[in-house]
Amino acid sequence: MSQSRKIDTDAEPVVDLLIIGGGINGCGIARDAVGRGLSVALFEKGDLAGATSSASTKLFHGGLRYLEYFELRLVREALIERETLLRAMPHISWPMRFVLPYHKDMRFESDTPTSKLLSFFMPWMRGRRPAWLIRLGLFLYDNLGGRKILPGTATRILTGTAEGAPLQDRFAKAYEYSDCWVEDSRLVVLNARDAAARGAHIHTRTEVVSASAENGIWRVTVKTEHETKTMRAKMLVNAAGPWVGDVIHGKLRLNSRENVRLVRGSHIVTRKLYDHDKCYFFQGTDGRIIFAIPYEQDFTLIGTTDADHDDPSRAPVCTEEERDYLCAFASQYFKRPVTSQDVVWSYSGVRPLYNDGASSATAATRDYTLKIDRSAGAPVLNIFGGKITTYRRLAESALEKIGSVLPLAKGEWTAGVALPGGDFAHDGGPALVAGLKRDYPFLTDFWAWRLMRAYGTEAREILGQANAAADLGQDFGATLTEAEVKWLMSREYARTPEDVLWRRSKLGLRLTTGQVAMLDAWMARNVEQVLRAAE
Repeated sequence: MSQSRKIDTDAEPVVDLLIIGGGINGCGIARDAVGRGLSVALFEKGDLAGATSSASTKLFHGGLRYLEYFELRLVREALIERETLLRAMPHISWPMRFVLPYHKDMRFESDTPTSKLLSFFMPWMRGRRPAWLIRLGLFLYDNLGGRKILPGTATRILTGTAEGAPLQDRFAKAYEYSDCWVEDSRLVVLNARDAAARGAHIHTRTEVVSASAENGIWRVTVKTEHETKTMRAKMLVNAAGPWVGDVIHGKLRLNSRENVRLVRGSHIVTRKLYDHDKCYFFQGTDGRIIFAIPYEQDFTLIGTTDADHDDPSRAPVCTEEERDYLCAFASQYFKRPVTSQDVVWSYSGVRPLYNDGASSATAATRDYTLKIDRSAGAPVLNIFGGKITTYRRLAESALEKIGSVLPLAKGEWTAGVALPGGDFAHDGGPALVAGLKRDYPFLTDFWAWRLMRAYGTEAREILGQANAAADLGQDFGATLTEAEVKWLMSREYARTPEDVLWRRSKLGLRLTTGQVAMLDAWMARNVEQVLRAAE
C-alpha cells in the first residue's frame, strides 16, 4: 500500500490520472479508474475524509425531500444505489427504519416547487404538506428504485408504542419507511485502501501546490511537510470538494465560469434521547426537515442545517445559533425539550454544490455536475456537487468522461464488488459478531459490535491470536488497543489521534483528555517503527 512518507517522483514519471482530493469523490474515482487499467495517483492535503466526507448525516438515502424539487433522476439513482452499496459494504452500512410523525394541523413555510403548486391550485393548503402528498412521495420512494432488500412504507399508530413514547401526545400517527446508515469517513478510507490494493498511489498530507500544461501533459508540483517535488499526468481530476474553485482559479489558473456554491450543514450529538433503533424524520414549521438518529449506541445525532458558507478557508463550525435551532426544532416533537446542556459534541461540514442559481441554500441542487476543461492545453475534469449515496455512480460518470480522453481497459465493474472487510451477506452482521465473541471470549458486546461495524471480516486480522485483552497491547480506553491503532496507522493512513478518534472511529466521544494525550504520545513515539514494519 502506498503511503505518503516519500513521493517517488525523481524521474517525473507520467501517470494517466492525477486526482486532487481525498474525499469520497476522489477516492471513489481512484478505485474505479485503477480497476479499469489506468495508472492513478491521488493527493490529499490533509487526512482522507478530512472535510465534507466525514461531516455528513451518515445516511445512504434517496433524498425524500428532493422529490419536492422534482429531482426525480437524482432520487431514483440514489434509491437504486442504496441496495447496491448495502451488498458491497454490510459492515459499514445497514438498513434503518425512519419514522415520520404526522399531525394535520402543523403548518409550514416552504418555497419548494411542490408547495408553490399547492398554494396556487389549493390555497387552503398553503403552509401544509397534506397526508395524501406525503403518501404519494413515499409511494414514489418505495417504487422508483426497484427495492428488493429494504421493507416498504407502513402507516403506524404511535399511541402506546416504543416509537411514540418519546414524542408529544399530539403525534398519534406516523409513516415509516426505509433508508440506510453509512459510516461516511470509513467509506472513504476503504475506497482508498481498495484503490491502493489495485495499484493506485494514495498520498495523504500532500498538497498540490500548482500545475501547468506542457506539450499536452500536466506538470504538477506537490508538497509534504519535508519536501517539494513534481510529477506529470496525462489528465487531472479536481475532486477538491469545497476547494474545487480554488484549484480551478488558484492552482491551475484557469479562466472558468463554472462555480461552486458552498452550503454549511451542522449537526449536534446529544445523550441518548430514546431507547429504540429507529430514526425520526421531523418536518419544521420553516419547511425544512431534520433527522434524529440513534448514534454510536449511547447517543442521538440531530441534523442538519442549511446555510451559505462564503469562504472554504474558514473552517465550518456549528454555531450557537445553529445548535439552538436544532434543539428547538427537535423540541417541537419530543416530550422532553432538547437543550444545549444535552449536547455532547457538534460538527459541521461544507457541501460543495454546483451553483445553479437557486434562491436558497436548501433549494440548491444536490445533483452532481462534471465538466472537462481543456483550455490550459491538457484536460482536467472538475467535480461539482454530489452526495455520498451516489458516489459510486458519480465515479462511473467521471470514468465515462475520462474514457473520452484516455483508453480504458474495461467498462463498469464496481457494482456489488465488496470493499475491504465487506465480503459477507448484507444481513450477516449478527453471525459475524457471534463468531467473534465465540473465538475471542474477552470481547464485550459493545466491543464486538464496534469491531464488526468498523472492520467486518478484517476484525479477525486485528485480533490475531489474542487470548486475552492484554495480548492486544496498550489499552487506550473505550476498547481501543495498541493492535487496532497499529492497524489504523499501517493500513488506513491514520497519523494523529484525531484521525483515529473522529474519522476511523467515533471513540472521541468516549475517551478522556488524559487518554487522548496517552494515545497522542504513543503514536508520535511509534509512527516510524509502525510504518517501517508495514513496508
